[in-house]
Parts: sequence; structure tokens; C-alpha cells
Amino acid sequence: MKKINVLLSTFFGYGYLTKIPGTITSAVITVFIYIAYEILEYTNLKFSIIFFIFLFFFSFYAVKDAESEFKNKDPRQIVIDEVLGQSMPLILLLYLNQTNKISTSIEIYYILSFVFFRFFDILKPFPVSYFDKNHKNYFGIIMDDIMAGLYSMILIYLISLKF
Repeated sequence: MKKINVLLSTFFGYGYLTKIPGTITSAVITVFIYIAYEILEYTNLKFSIIFFIFLFFFSFYAVKDAESEFKNKDPRQIVIDEVLGQSMPLILLLYLNQTNKISTSIEIYYILSFVFFRFFDILKPFPVSYFDKNHKNYFGIIMDDIMAGLYSMILIYLISLKF
């Protein structure tokens, strides 16, 4: 089971990239979800939310199990937290698109979702920084990115109200 948890925690090996694995993983998941939602027209919002919730809870177990494979407390190889955080505003985009709350090009929203998430994940404003600094374990690894994803969702939603 540990091999499966390491595989999931590193998002099938993306975490082993030597340069900016978190940013690359965020970009990959953005493109993957764009293809699924916009090109393949997979628009099952309920399944997307249920899958996200399952992945969220399972990630705590997987990251806790996989942590021991790496040397430091917040290993850069673990990028499932980026998948979770980046997915949050993208799932919101599916909802906004289905409810006709997006009046400009959907691609702009995908780009903004990526930029906002990376901005908050890197800059770490409160409460992102709280989880990053005070929980040097699997919980902090995941929750700082969840908070960055939440900030991204808020900005995307506010932009959808204006445009």
C-alpha cells in the first residue's frame, strides 16, 4: 500500500521533477481538467465534488504514509496537495459555467485559476501560512494548499460577478 500512497502523493511521479514540481503539477491538473470539462464535455458536477472529497480525505492517509519515504517534514516531492488546491477553483468553474455565470472566455478563467492558486500557494498569506508554519506534518502539507485553493475560489467567484 505504501507504493500506491507514494505514487498518489507524488501525483504519479510529477513530484520527482527537479524543477518546480508544484507549479508543473498545478499546470498539468489545470490542463487535464480543462480537457475533461471543456473539450470532452465531462460536466458531472456531483461526481467531481464527490471525487474531490474522496481524494481530499484519502490524501491525508496517503501523505502520512508516504512522508516517511522523504527526508524533510514538507517534502517537495509530495504534490497531491497542489492537485487538491488547484482543483478547487476549477470545480467552481464547472459550476459557474453550468449556471451561466461566466460571460467571458472560459480559458481566461482557467488561466486566472492557475495564477491565483500559485500566487497564494507561494506567497502564503494567512491562513495559508498558519498551516504551513504550525503543522509540519501531513495535515499542514494538505491544508495550506486547501486554503490557497479557497482564496483562489473566492477571487474567481468575485470576478465572475463583475464580468
